[in-house]
Amino acid sequence: MTQPLSPLVTFYRQGWENHHQALIASITPLTQEQLSLPVAPHHTSIGELLAHMVDARISWFHGWMGESNKAMIHWHEERLRNTLTTYEATELAASFEESWQVISSAMERWNFADLERVFPAAHQAWLQSQGFEEEPAHTRQWIVWHVLEHEIHHGGELSLALGTHGLESFYTW
Repeated sequence: MTQPLSPLVTFYRQGWENHHQALIASITPLTQEQLSLPVAPHHTSIGELLAHMVDARISWFHGWMGESNKAMIHWHEERLRNTLTTYEATELAASFEESWQVISSAMERWNFADLERVFPAAHQAWLQSQGFEEEPAHTRQWIVWHVLEHEIHHGGELSLALGTHGLESFYTW
């Protein structure tokens, strides 16, 4: 017998999808000049903030839980090269869409037991080699919440940056 989906995952998926669609609507019309605007004085650009948000999705879903597609793997490999990349709005929106397909699909599959699965940090050796403390293992439920809260936090930052520069702000309703 198949376990039913977790109501928590169902809740996350619906609310997160609304947040995701608002992100796409905010990103798509941005010009290269607008993506280059700083989030705040002496801070990263709007484009860098958006790339950071995609990085988090990919790091946690691909790097920690092994949930990915070709586009996510390509993004991850490009970012590991540590080259300063400037993205266009269409590239950023496509990366959000590709990563959302993986996230959405995973949340449709996961049941209660899946949420309790524990994932160790895959980068423990690197942390040790850099003199950092080891990172604790996390449950899938913790990872989903962490990525979502990360997007909520940076979504607010994005909204403030867009509004500060007189651009259409980020709205989820």
